[in-house]
Amino acid sequence: MAFRDGPFENLKVPLAWTAAVMVVGGIVAAIMLLLADRPPAVADDLQPAQAAFDAAAGAPTGVLAAPVRWSGDAVDFVKGYFFAVSENRRLRRELREMSAWRDDALALKNLNERYERLLGLQTEPPIEMTTGRAIMDARGPFARSRLLNVGAAKGVRVGNPVLSEHGLVGRIAGASGGYSRMVLLTDVASRIPVMVERTDARAMLTGDGSRSPRLDYVRGQDAVQDGDRILTSGDGGGFPRGLPVGVVAKGIDGAWRVKLYSDRTAIDYVRVLLFQDFGQLADQGALNAPPLSGLKTAPPPTAAQATVIQDVATRRAAAAQAAADRVRAANAAPPPAPASGTQPQTAPQPAPQPAVAPDGGRE
Repeated sequence: MAFRDGPFENLKVPLAWTAAVMVVGGIVAAIMLLLADRPPAVADDLQPAQAAFDAAAGAPTGVLAAPVRWSGDAVDFVKGYFFAVSENRRLRRELREMSAWRDDALALKNLNERYERLLGLQTEPPIEMTTGRAIMDARGPFARSRLLNVGAAKGVRVGNPVLSEHGLVGRIAGASGGYSRMVLLTDVASRIPVMVERTDARAMLTGDGSRSPRLDYVRGQDAVQDGDRILTSGDGGGFPRGLPVGVVAKGIDGAWRVKLYSDRTAIDYVRVLLFQDFGQLADQGALNAPPLSGLKTAPPPTAAQATVIQDVATRRAAAAQAAADRVRAANAAPPPAPASGTQPQTAPQPAPQPAVAPDGGRE
């Protein structure tokens, strides 16, 4: 339908009036812009007019700005809706990458915690240790052993105890330059002297190929109960005393068994105690000291007492020397001359007196 066919076909707008209205509107708009953006140096007589303009223009401006905001929100909604699929794909890809990073971080955290616990192992008195890793597992119906990547080059010898971060694992059964063989506590060839921490009762931990070795030859009546901690006793000198082993439990066969602390985690990182005998735990200075060198039966004398003792000893030595001199002088006197008929009679000489010995007797 053409414009001339509508109801406004006979409408005629004067050109002069139209131009005049546009000019007036432009002037009003220019004045409003000047009032809205005047510099601070303008006189204060225009402040009422500016305030009235701000009050009058506030409401229409908000009404006119609302459609603009609505249209912007609508555009964002439509844009997000159409781009949701690509955004979802991007987020899924990032989630897969972050999941892999999370698994690596958890594995490293677990490994670092085990390293910290291994490095935190301490014995009293301190014993030198070396850290190794199990690189081969030998299993059988009864045999339980591991191959470690440390050997005689690191000071490892046959019989050395092996610990994990939780407790005793086994002992070294063979060692070469760079490798060693560890026999676990569950091996049938394993025999470890242990004790019950609560009662100090002695027993023998015997491996039989199961996960929980037996507790044999328990000494004492009612010396073992469920939940008692088992430690190495140190009997025989093969192991230091006090290494944690496990917890006592009653087996299905009625025998006492020990749940090993080392079963809590995989046995892969271990520490070997370079323990030979109890001689290395003793103080070498005390062992080399002469017998009774440190024995003291009385407190040392004071300075005055030491002076008196010295004077008494000096007088006694002088008296003993004088007595000895008198004895030597008496023994050195010449004997009397024998009587003769041709010689004139002389007065008899008195017999010499016997000399007195230093100890009060007579010579």
